[in-house]
Amino acid sequence: MPNFIDMTIDEKVLKKFYNIITESKQVKYDQIAADRTRYLTVVMESISKEHNSSAVLRTCDCFGIQDLHTIEKGNFIHDPMRDIALGAGNWVDLHTYTEGNNPSIECLNKLKKEGYKIIATTPHTDKDINDIKIVQPIALVFGTERTGISKEVEAMADELVKIPMYGFTESFNISVSAAVALNILRNKLEQTSLPWKLSKEEQIKLKIQWSSKIIKDGENVEKEIRRRTLSEG
Repeated sequence: MPNFIDMTIDEKVLKKFYNIITESKQVKYDQIAADRTRYLTVVMESISKEHNSSAVLRTCDCFGIQDLHTIEKGNFIHDPMRDIALGAGNWVDLHTYTEGNNPSIECLNKLKKEGYKIIATTPHTDKDINDIKIVQPIALVFGTERTGISKEVEAMADELVKIPMYGFTESFNISVSAAVALNILRNKLEQTSLPWKLSKEEQIKLKIQWSSKIIKDGENVEKEIRRRTLSEG
């Protein structure tokens, strides 16, 4: 980091957090934040089984995906199970859509406005996910366990892709599908020269967010650190 006087407010806040948390945590945060991405994001539409949604959350963390969007309709409620998510909810930003006449349309419209290409997974298409070319941010959509993506998602998707399979069963469990798909796309992303990693400023904000989550009353601690930092000038 630069000299304290030359630091931005966020850099100063992070430095003060780093005076509180352990050195091993600091090293881990620096390492993981540097490989985090918002260039790929995941959307789950009405996943009814908590262990599946929790497993996808954990998978997103493992592949460095910072944002997970969940569309909840009717009785479909996302509540990550601690024993499966293994604390991944502390590290991945969860965005939930429940309002309006159709949360699916609300979610995908928002992502499209943010520049994401909507790629929905379904076994009922000829295009293989391995054939995807990454030229812009991608939002990967997974549908319900029983019926797959909704008609609204299918209509709004820029592309429909399938995950290759070689057995009698038509589809993978959603958590397996997410892991296979993200492995393929993350490897593709690593081979590009696209600006897919978080910027320095985004990484700093993320490390502040992570630091506040592991400290008792972390949100208020951050507010106090910011107040003192601003008063110092």
